[in-house]
Amino acid sequence: MPLTVTHLTDRLMASYASAGGINHLDGKNLPSKRAIALVTADLLRLLFPGFFDEKLVHSSALRSSTSPLIESVLRSLEDEITKSLEYSPPPELPRKGLRPIARTLTLEFLASLPRLRELLQTDTEAAYNGDPAALSKEEVIVAYPCIEAIAVQRLAHELYLKNVSLIPRIMTEWAHTRTGMDLHPGARIGSHFFVDHCTGTVVGETTILGNHVKMYQGVGLVAKSLAAGQQLRGQKRHPTIEDNVTIYAGATIMGGDTVVGEGSTIGANVFLTTSVPPHSLVVQEEANVKVMRKKDKTRPLEDFHI
Repeated sequence: MPLTVTHLTDRLMASYASAGGINHLDGKNLPSKRAIALVTADLLRLLFPGFFDEKLVHSSALRSSTSPLIESVLRSLEDEITKSLEYSPPPELPRKGLRPIARTLTLEFLASLPRLRELLQTDTEAAYNGDPAALSKEEVIVAYPCIEAIAVQRLAHELYLKNVSLIPRIMTEWAHTRTGMDLHPGARIGSHFFVDHCTGTVVGETTILGNHVKMYQGVGLVAKSLAAGQQLRGQKRHPTIEDNVTIYAGATIMGGDTVVGEGSTIGANVFLTTSVPPHSLVVQEEANVKVMRKKDKTRPLEDFHI
């Protein structure tokens, strides 16, 4: 008997009944991932005028183009924040009349954009000054994925601090899929932050980064253990990286009590679970690399010590 739409519908309805833990029905309307992605893209246009637009933006028309864009973002983000508050209202807020509160939160958030632009200017400078392959600051902004990921994290962090649920994480995961860098919106990140290549970098929720931190691809700033699960919520689980620290590719730094002192350098592939004092150099112990003949793998050519 061939399958029909009716058969397929019946099977899905049965699944909805038996596996109800992944349904969201008859509850509060959740923020829209699509709407938040569009809002985030528009916020990048506001942060970097002319860089995320398809057409040239003339300075003479900047005000006339900025004002309607702000209005559009205000309306859309207010709608999504209202949904967020209805889904999970912060304890200090009343559960009725959330729309005016959402508007106030949205206006306060948009008022933070000039301050975020000042921070992002330092990030752009750090990327340009720290990478000899960078041809210009324009190239850094328009082409380097780390700038987009950091910009979105800084935006999301503002909403995170206001206890707006769901939306900050949706924003940073949108950037994660586009850039390969996973920056939790809760992480506290100082000025002049640069991640070269960016791919595979993970920065956990309670991470604290000082100023002038430079990292390379594949760095993980993570928790030591998540076996306790939800019991760890709200605890400091991720490391603190002080000012002027460089962390090379593939290094993993774990634990909420772990502090990397200012001016330190963490070498590639280091696995670090304890604090290090300021101005430390932490490197992997020597490893041997053996080169073998392809035709006779039992005859080593030479041992190379790294």
